[in-house]
Amino acid sequence: MRSVESNLAVIRDKITQSCKKVGRDPRDIKIIAVTKYSTIERTKEAMEAGITHLGENRDQEFLNKYEALGNEPTWHFIGTLQSRKVKNIIDKVDYIHSLDRLSLAKEINKRANKSINCFVQVNVSGEESKHGLSPEDTIPFIESLQQYSNIRVIGLMTMAPHTKDEMILRSCFKKLRQLQKDIQLLSLNNAPCRELSMGMSNDYEIAIEEGATYIRIGTALVGE
Repeated sequence: MRSVESNLAVIRDKITQSCKKVGRDPRDIKIIAVTKYSTIERTKEAMEAGITHLGENRDQEFLNKYEALGNEPTWHFIGTLQSRKVKNIIDKVDYIHSLDRLSLAKEINKRANKSINCFVQVNVSGEESKHGLSPEDTIPFIESLQQYSNIRVIGLMTMAPHTKDEMILRSCFKKLRQLQKDIQLLSLNNAPCRELSMGMSNDYEIAIEEGATYIRIGTALVGE
């Protein structure tokens, strides 16, 4: 298995190339290492290579890693979050990427003792297998969150279809970017919405060209 350090060097090079194409600064892109299938040792290797953002998508796996690594990394919860599991993770995570319903917002607000940075998950592709709000429902949902003082919508998150068709991927990311712009025009205090969490191992270069600020990389970085 290749070292995380050598994988990261390749990824950083591709980030630089993608940014160059569209006149962006590579420093504006944050890499989240998705460590859901990684051992504690491999996760530590990622941190030693310079990764500071770690992403988990199951509460128990997250808690195991947190127990081993504490709050040294910046923690992102990127998977579907059940309302009843919020209390287990809320005082340990820094970002939640999967806010997509009021019942979850209510629970986060109730359990949190500080403002939580949240990404609203949008199902841009409309695939039934994917979680998230439809693009049409996203703005009304974000407006309804104004009653919850512990929720800060810092951006939007989506998962593109698993395809090699660049036009489909680009269209998906463009739609999320446009939705972000529409939300920013509303100047909501609870939703600065400056960030875009989009792009994974197979499509992060295209996501960056279309405006991603956080990319969630698993396989390409830490391996299968």
